[in-house]
Amino acid sequence: MSIGRDPGLQPERTRLAWRRTLLTVTVVTALAVRLASTGDPTGVVLAGGVVLVWGALLVLCWPRGTGTGPARTGGRTLPLVTAGTVALALLGVLLVLRGLW
Repeated sequence: MSIGRDPGLQPERTRLAWRRTLLTVTVVTALAVRLASTGDPTGVVLAGGVVLVWGALLVLCWPRGTGTGPARTGGRTLPLVTAGTVALALLGVLLVLRGLW
């Protein structure tokens, strides 16, 4: 007995994954803005960079997360989102190492 594949659920899982990615980046952005509110010049510069990355990822992830974007974008979306995510992760590591968090 084999269980048939239900292709109807895969697009929904994909949309939810893109939404989770955008939500995670939004939380990181909120934390960076909170850090900037302490008045530390380094925190302000870092928060500005994070807000720019968040804006770029918002433009990339929103159409896919809502299902209004194209199914194919020439393979450019995923590498850009990966680069933005890695940049935010490195920023978090730097913040922890400097003791700013």
